Amino acid sequence: MDFFFGLFPGLPWDVIVIAINAVAMCGVILHVYGVFLEAEKRRDLVFIVGGVCLFIYALWIRNKIFALAMGGFTVASLIEFIEILTGYHKHSQKMVEEYENPNK
Repeated sequence: MDFFFGLFPGLPWDVIVIAINAVAMCGVILHVYGVFLEAEKRRDLVFIVGGVCLFIYALWIRNKIFALAMGGFTVASLIEFIEILTGYHKHSQKMVEEYENPNK
């Protein structure tokens, strides 16, 4: 049993700390998952939720730079999602062809 206490000496046992760390882990997992999504709407939604999770964590640890980065990332994903919903976000045929055939 002493092995585990030596392995995790600062393991938080307080419920709120565990909850905040779980929210942060969800944010990290969502960001990684969002990178692999093809559908832009779904990707932006995943980035928004993951960004909010990591923004909450950044506020909890009182890191201004991390909070600013996550806030900016979340707002950028939200703006792109709104552009997709309103039809403002479009790709030209040339961009689609370059994406589908990068070696041409």
